Amino acid sequence: MIAATGLRWILTLLFAVSAAHGVWRAVLPGTAVTARVDHALHVAMSALMAAMAWPWGMDLSAGPQIVLFSAGALWFLAAAPFRPGDRTRRGAVLAAWPHVLMMAAMAWMVAAMASSGAMAGGSGGGSMEGMDMGDGSGLAAMTLTGTGPRLAAGVLAAAFAGLGLVWLARAFDRARALDPAVRPGATGAAAVTVTTAGVPGEGAAVALGLGCHAAMALGMAVMFVLLVG
Repeated sequence: MIAATGLRWILTLLFAVSAAHGVWRAVLPGTAVTARVDHALHVAMSALMAAMAWPWGMDLSAGPQIVLFSAGALWFLAAAPFRPGDRTRRGAVLAAWPHVLMMAAMAWMVAAMASSGAMAGGSGGGSMEGMDMGDGSGLAAMTLTGTGPRLAAGVLAAAFAGLGLVWLARAFDRARALDPAVRPGATGAAAVTVTTAGVPGEGAAVALGLGCHAAMALGMAVMFVLLVG
């Protein structure tokens, strides 16, 4: 999908960092089962997005990916009311919408590419209807051609760019709140505390998670921009 080698590696690195974070959080002792499922879905999404940047990624079967991402979207939507935390159930559902959107957008992207016949399992039978296959001289090896699909890809690109920037800003805010403060009169480890409320280290994990979500969203924004052409 990506023709430019440098951009291909940058996106692969972004998605690889996000996948590595998801694996770490999924296997971390004490992680709830529902959170493990969340992280596993993020790992799968990151890995498949990285694969899409490479020519061999187009050989992956589209059907299982569409099923996986559709199920992931339903999972985040259905599970949200049952783990509100300090939010109301409605607030928990609203907080889950970015993850629902990311999973649904992935399902749509794979379906759009499969319908062109560019991916294994596509219904196009080798036809490139709906897609413009570039000559390899641009950033993308293929772009959408229909007005509706291109408009949808553009809207999704803008949404993910905005979402990524919001997550990135929140990650920086959380990281800034982690500046250690020295307790007057204390010595050693007791002299250092963390200004963020909660368990020491928890704030750092939250900031890292937000940063990885930002990397994922910004990487997806680039992928959708390239589909617009």
